[in-house]
Amino acid sequence: MYETHSHFRTQFRGVNNDGDLNDGVREVMVGKTWDNLFDNDDHLLFGSRQGAVELSTFHPETVHIFRLWQVYLDNVNPLLRVTHTPTFQGRIIEAASDPANITPALEALMFSIYSMAVSSLGEECEALFGMPKADLLRKFQFGCQQALLNCGFLRSADRDCLTALYLYLVSVQPSTDPRSLSSMLGIACRIAQRMGMQYESTNSKYPVLEAEMRRRLWWSFVMFDARISELSDYRTTILAPTWDCKIPLNVNDYDLRPEMKEPPPVQGKVTEGIFTLLRCEIGEFVRHSSFHLDFTNPSLKAVAKELPGGGNFDALEKIIEKGYLDHCDSHNPLHFMTIWMMRCTLSKYRLLQHYSRCCSGPQTKRQNDTAMLYAFRVLESDTRIISSPLTKGYRWLLLSYFPLPAYIHIVQELIKQPTRPEAKQAWEVMSDNYEVRFTAASLLGSKIFKTFAKIILQAWEALEKAWKDFEPARRESLVPPRIVVNLRERMAETAQTEENSNMEQLFGQFTNIDVTDLLMPVPMGFGASNSVYPMTGPQTYSGAGNGPLPTSNAPGQSSSLSAAEQEMHQTWASMWGFRERHAW
Repeated sequence: MYETHSHFRTQFRGVNNDGDLNDGVREVMVGKTWDNLFDNDDHLLFGSRQGAVELSTFHPETVHIFRLWQVYLDNVNPLLRVTHTPTFQGRIIEAASDPANITPALEALMFSIYSMAVSSLGEECEALFGMPKADLLRKFQFGCQQALLNCGFLRSADRDCLTALYLYLVSVQPSTDPRSLSSMLGIACRIAQRMGMQYESTNSKYPVLEAEMRRRLWWSFVMFDARISELSDYRTTILAPTWDCKIPLNVNDYDLRPEMKEPPPVQGKVTEGIFTLLRCEIGEFVRHSSFHLDFTNPSLKAVAKELPGGGNFDALEKIIEKGYLDHCDSHNPLHFMTIWMMRCTLSKYRLLQHYSRCCSGPQTKRQNDTAMLYAFRVLESDTRIISSPLTKGYRWLLLSYFPLPAYIHIVQELIKQPTRPEAKQAWEVMSDNYEVRFTAASLLGSKIFKTFAKIILQAWEALEKAWKDFEPARRESLVPPRIVVNLRERMAETAQTEENSNMEQLFGQFTNIDVTDLLMPVPMGFGASNSVYPMTGPQTYSGAGNGPLPTSNAPGQSSSLSAAEQEMHQTWASMWGFRERHAW
């Protein structure tokens, strides 16, 4: 590739002083050269086809196309915003009238939209479309694969094609091993990088609307990749300070028009893009943060930009709370989702920052108290999001965001001090979240339910043991919290119905976990050594709220991993997301 670029650079040098023109011509010539040299090789990912697939037969009937589009607009678009509704809607209408003559890239994008729309639905899916959700997903995802093959997605520079690949990957996430998905995402991100989406110098050459859509798509890949990297226990992520793509504009879609020469002015503090904007704001802060780079690639700290407040989350939280969340309407579904999702995310990163700063050894009471506050806020924010009827259409996004680190932190502290003053509230917080996150059906079918139950029940058993030292009257007053009662019932049911001895053996290595042996719920290999951090900290907490929390900032030395801890690495990485389809 270098030789090809060098050849065309020589050919066009001096022909025209317009560097942008030469760059564009070179890219076209290079692309044509490779097209002529190689046959279609997109089967590398989706396999070879036995024969041509007539995709027009895979499209739903016209009325269902429009219904799927509306579901996508209601449930998916507000949280992702990788399509521009005012310009794309006309294309959908035109394509629906003649499915046999849709261009390959548009067809791939349409199938990816169908897939995402179906993914966002629950039990109502069959009533709306006359087919079970699983069957519809299988049909539309297959159609998307074939359409992507038709447009040569691996070597394409078409944004519609790449957007289709992104939406397809999001749609398959609930049923895909995060390690496999991480590999696929790596390919998609490399395509985006080849298109120059990560660099503002490239994006700025495009018309205003196209440049904005490129930024949105790049940031969508960045945030998706960051999450999947967490789940797959892989430290390499594109959430790094090595690129300069701007975060998306805080504008409504109708403020962006194809003929615009200048970006539209930002209209107020709250727009239809508020959710994606604030996710990107947090991502922008994190990718330059020392605690994040210590984990992913310490050498990149040299190129990270200086952050407000010295990288302390207090400054970012103040900007988000006062600049945006204070202006949100809590009765608006998107605003409600934004308020509590951002508070949950900020608290999660505060907890991770705490681990990086307070590694091992004694910690002050203030540091312990602070970490407990973060864990409480994560769970209570998550409970608010999932329990509200306002977020019904958005719950598909929450499947991979189970707040396990907060559970582990609270449980470890309860095991250390089972009768601490805030223990009752801790059990209430966990019970509230558990009840909205799980159903009996999903629990019995969950592959990692036993592990989760073991962790929670260890904490309660520690309290029961501590109460044995009290007088009989007080011992009798100990009432198990809701989460303990339900877990014990479900465990008993599972034991009665479990007939597969192989499954029992599979779980054996995980169900004998002692939570006190776990220094961290997930591996946090900061620096060169792959180390973990202890989690401690009692605190009486009055409930989730907003505003900055006290910051723990005493550094410590990391400890080395034992063999048992290394064995648990992938388990905790997977449980970080608790990725059961019906976990909510």
